[in-house]
Amino acid sequence: MKIVVMGVGAMGSVYAALLADAGHEVWAVDTWKEHIDTINMQGLRLQGASGDRVVSSIRATTDVTDVGSCDMCLIATKASAVGAAARAAAPVIGPDALVLTIQNGLGSGERISRYIPSGNVLLGVADGFGASMKAPGHAHHNAMKLIRIGELDGGLTPRLARIEKVWQGAGFDARAFENITQLIWEKFLCNVTFSAPCTVFNETVGELMADPEHWAIALGAMNEAFSIARLKSIPLGFEDPVAYVTAFGEGMPKARPSMLLDHMAGRVSELEAINGIVPVLGREVGVRTPFNDTLSAILRQRESQFAGGKA
Repeated sequence: MKIVVMGVGAMGSVYAALLADAGHEVWAVDTWKEHIDTINMQGLRLQGASGDRVVSSIRATTDVTDVGSCDMCLIATKASAVGAAARAAAPVIGPDALVLTIQNGLGSGERISRYIPSGNVLLGVADGFGASMKAPGHAHHNAMKLIRIGELDGGLTPRLARIEKVWQGAGFDARAFENITQLIWEKFLCNVTFSAPCTVFNETVGELMADPEHWAIALGAMNEAFSIARLKSIPLGFEDPVAYVTAFGEGMPKARPSMLLDHMAGRVSELEAINGIVPVLGREVGVRTPFNDTLSAILRQRESQFAGGKA
C-alpha cells in the first residue's frame, strides 16, 4: 500500500517508521526541513516500545505533490493543522483513496471534509502512546497500546477491516469499531479534564488531582462537556463521568498532557479542539460553560505570546 503521512512529528514518525518497516511504500511529509533532510540522508530512527531501528525506505518531502496518488493518507498533525494538511493533501487523494485522521479533541473529520469528500474519511483514536522527538530524524515512543479506527459515519465496512489489518501487520494493536464517535468523546472528556487545567496550573496529572481546588476546576470543565454529550445523545460506555476520568488520571499520575508540553516549549497547542471547543458546542445546545470559557481565555492569552501566536 502507498501511504502518505502528513505530519511526521513524534506520533507521525512512529506511524511512518513501523508502516514502512512492514513493507509499505511510505512518504513522510512535513514542514520541518531539517527533519525531512535527515530522513532522506540517514533514514528515520525509532526507539522505544517496539525496539531500536533505523528505517531507510521512507521517502520524505516538504511538498506533498511530490508523492503522486496514494492509497491512504494518514493525517498525524496537531489538531490545529488538520485543515491545512487536508487542503495540501487534496491533490493526491483519488476517488478510492482513504484519509485517516488521528488527533486529540473534536472536529478533525469536519475540517478535513471541507477539502476532501467525507466519504473518503476515517477517524482514529490513539490510546497510550507517549512519543517525543529526540532530534531531526530520531523519534522515541514510550508505549505501544491501542489504535482505534472507524468510519466517519459509523458502521463496520470491508475497507475498515482492510485498514485494520494494515495496522496490525505493522505491529500495532489496532481495532476497528462500529461507533468511533463514542470512543472519541470518551477520550475527549479525559482531555478536557486534564489538558487545560494541567496547563493553567503547570501540574502533572497527579499533582492536579491532589489539589482539591484545582481538581474541582478540572471536574467542572469535564462536567460541562459531559452535559453537552448527553444533550447531543452521544453514547458513552459509563454512567459516572467523575469515576471514569478519575480512574483515567490515576493510571498516569506523572504524565503531563501534550497541551502542557506545548506550552513548556512555547508552542501553540490543540486548545481549540479540546477545552476551546466546549463553549462552541455549549452554545449550540444551551449549556453554560464558565469553566472552559475561563481556562481557554487564560491559555489563549498565553499562546498569543508564542511566536506571534503561530505554531
